[in-house]
Amino acid sequence: MAPDDLWELFERVVPPAPERPQGGGRRRHGDREVLAAIIFVATSGCTWNQLPPGFGPSGVTAFRRFTEWTEARVWAKLHRLVLDELGAQGGLDWSRCVIDLVSVRALKGRLTGPNPTDRGKNGSKIHLIVDRNGLPLSLGVSAANLHDSQALIPLVRGIPPIRSRRGPRRRRPDKLHGDKGYDYPHLRRWLSLRQIGHRIARRGTESSQRLGRHRWVVERTVSWLSGCRRLHRRYERNPEHFLAFTAIAATLICHRRITS
Repeated sequence: MAPDDLWELFERVVPPAPERPQGGGRRRHGDREVLAAIIFVATSGCTWNQLPPGFGPSGVTAFRRFTEWTEARVWAKLHRLVLDELGAQGGLDWSRCVIDLVSVRALKGRLTGPNPTDRGKNGSKIHLIVDRNGLPLSLGVSAANLHDSQALIPLVRGIPPIRSRRGPRRRRPDKLHGDKGYDYPHLRRWLSLRQIGHRIARRGTESSQRLGRHRWVVERTVSWLSGCRRLHRRYERNPEHFLAFTAIAATLICHRRITS
């Protein structure tokens, strides 16, 4: 079963079950049972038809509910609620955020493309921004041949307004670190206009390794994401489904910080 505190947050974002005024039909499995099954698929990497019988709902039921909730943006809303809880506790450090990505191989589907770092094999990228503690604040998925720099503006804009222990909600880091893939004047200007400091390695003049003392936190987050085995390779043809699994992994990472 899903942890009690995570389930309480999930209840706030899950849409109500559809009514059947005509009656009849099979009994609808409880949302908590289905949530546990979806988390098991995400963390174990198994396929939907490999769900153990102890979960109650079948793989078909879990997949249908997963699709239904993905269309309702439940996973993004749940991630934001968990971030709100962390922010209210003072658990987020906005002083220095880091942007990075991880490439994964992919089957056919939208937002896939030849990966120039993997001998042109088909793949996708997971883009993310993390706070100073490595907690993911914003996520995105793209084809593997999309240039890293094109993800920066959408990711920064994708940071939701998050509660703070004191004062209003905030969504802008004090400073953003990135490697040479983000070294473009228009990105520096864009960040400066929004009063976001930046520390981006310059191509041809300095090594990205000098940022290692700050960027290691996002590399650790990537290893945390790999704990969600469903992200090791993209099997979903629908990019929204793959992004949903990424949001589930980010939610679990942030939720662990609440309960630790």
